Amino acid sequence: MSTVPQRSAGAGRYAPSPTGELHLGNLRTALLAWLFARSTGRRFLLRIEDLDASRVRPGMAEQQLADLTALGLTFDGEPVVQSQRLAAYREALLKLADRTYECFCSRREIAEAASAPHGSIARYPGTCRNLTEAERLDRRLTRRPAVRLRADGAVQTVHDLLNGDFTTEVDDVVLQRNDGIPAYNLAVVVDDASSGVDQVVRGDDLLPAAATQAFLAESLGHQPPAYAHVSLAVSADGRRLAKRDGAVTLSQLAALGLGPDAALAVMAQSLDMAAPGERVTLDVLLERFDPQALPRTPWVVAGLRSST
Repeated sequence: MSTVPQRSAGAGRYAPSPTGELHLGNLRTALLAWLFARSTGRRFLLRIEDLDASRVRPGMAEQQLADLTALGLTFDGEPVVQSQRLAAYREALLKLADRTYECFCSRREIAEAASAPHGSIARYPGTCRNLTEAERLDRRLTRRPAVRLRADGAVQTVHDLLNGDFTTEVDDVVLQRNDGIPAYNLAVVVDDASSGVDQVVRGDDLLPAAATQAFLAESLGHQPPAYAHVSLAVSADGRRLAKRDGAVTLSQLAALGLGPDAALAVMAQSLDMAAPGERVTLDVLLERFDPQALPRTPWVVAGLRSST
């Protein structure tokens, strides 16, 4: 008989960007985040990461929420919408003023300068880190600066519940873009802290970012969350899964006569939590959930292609 987890003061979260429909890989990560949170008695929150207005599609946040709830996933409270929280990010940036500097580099210049990346992570090469005031004034005449974190070579270790300790040098990441919009790394840290999120479950492609985000959290006086970076879903050729890879969204599956229960079954099977063809419910998956038994290799999504 399963026991009801004791209610935790903390929370987990799922934080999609409303740039398109959620595919099976996105939904699988959301399912895992829900299972991690609910199995530990945490609240489960939804955050809409819509700071990059150029990529946001109207109505997509509502569509994503509809797909998540169609699977049976439940959320506590109203969604947090990042575009409504600009003041909070700017306040945090002010607190970090002595640990930041202006950066005038274009993406192309950064890519060309970072010709010797550290491992698999291309880091900012520090081009603007030590500019003089006169040099900054000169550059401001032709370019608006972004604001970067001055990490000064700090090394940070985070413990991941699935991957163990991960140690890396903290990158001088952008905290505010040159258009004045707060950047991803700052916003997620501020939002997690203000929402009481103490458990972050997401794709393992974001594991390298965890150390920098933990460093930012500590710099702002917050306790970093516990991390669990889960394996990604990929197409048959090994690329990250995308809508173009056949019937991988709920709307595409519906066109084939497959409902959300079929999608849940496929995802459960990919996590070794259901037998082939077995239909399961969230309650059943919650009873079976064992984080240490989760697959650590990518899930190759195949056999769900539309005939059109």
